[in-house]
Amino acid sequence: MAILVTGGAGYIGSHMVWTLLDAGEDVVVLDRLSTGFRWAVAPAARFYLGDVADAALLKTIFIENDIEAIIHFAGLAVVPVSVTDPLAYYDNNSGKTRALLSAAVSAGVRHFVFSSTAAVYGPQKTSEPVKEDASLNPENPYGQSKLMTEFMLRDCASAYDFNYVALRYFNVAGADPEGRSGQSTAGATHLIKVACEAALGKRDSVHVYGFDYPTHDGTGVRDYIHVSDLTAAHLKALQHLRRGKGSLVANCGYGTGYSVLDVLNMVTRLHGYSFKIHMAQRRPGDSSSVVADAALARRVLEWEPRCDSLETIVRSALDWELFLMNRNVEDLHGIRRALAAASF
Repeated sequence: MAILVTGGAGYIGSHMVWTLLDAGEDVVVLDRLSTGFRWAVAPAARFYLGDVADAALLKTIFIENDIEAIIHFAGLAVVPVSVTDPLAYYDNNSGKTRALLSAAVSAGVRHFVFSSTAAVYGPQKTSEPVKEDASLNPENPYGQSKLMTEFMLRDCASAYDFNYVALRYFNVAGADPEGRSGQSTAGATHLIKVACEAALGKRDSVHVYGFDYPTHDGTGVRDYIHVSDLTAAHLKALQHLRRGKGSLVANCGYGTGYSVLDVLNMVTRLHGYSFKIHMAQRRPGDSSSVVADAALARRVLEWEPRCDSLETIVRSALDWELFLMNRNVEDLHGIRRALAAASF
């Protein structure tokens, strides 16, 4: 039986494909390549180009492959854009997921692992680790669209022969320790990605928003989780569903927070070069500290992180940025050779 990974050509999805293949799973990928890359999909996975709301394509996938479960990453994930274009987020993240769920239920797919987010909680008034029973008050369409999907999953589990795990994860970063995949999206907004690009001269500087928070250095504190630990949690979630343990909503994080300056200092220390930092005022809605309480995932899913240090996360992210730089140089040389050959 096969696992369908939607968004499997994207950052987290491509890592998930490798994690599943490493575990001996049969993997099918569905991606429209709006932000993902075909080259990022592991060769052993079967690839379909298309949209998760394409009913005809989904029917074909279900007929051609014995799909046991779906791990759903496909979606839009840039918070500021969700504010300026909310209908796109409700359409893509909520509406198209509804179409995917409808097709899955009709095809008899019983297991569903969903890529949710800590954005469903909204701003926190305390620096205490966030538990799953915290109030749900997303302040932007991105978080709201993810929460709407959680509601749909809950209702499907009540009405059909269907179960799910929704993983609410915090700040995902880093790259595959074996160098097979990483964050490759141009113009990414994640701090560690941005800082690594700045360190390598791919960006002019890094902006720090807020320097007067009640934290150890005045900058915001966040819980950063290595992408490989995150995909391992998804695999654990799949195994949990296979064992018939029931539906679950769980946080994915380490329970340890690092400030913005902690991250920037780590990038500088590991790379050896400093870069420009612009201190700016707080952004509306930003919390001083957001850290996960992930005890539930550790206990119920038996999830044991292996890459839970800021140094490990940043080092892998830097290694991936260097790989991308070398890959782009090689691509440029290839184009030049092709043009030179064509001129004769």
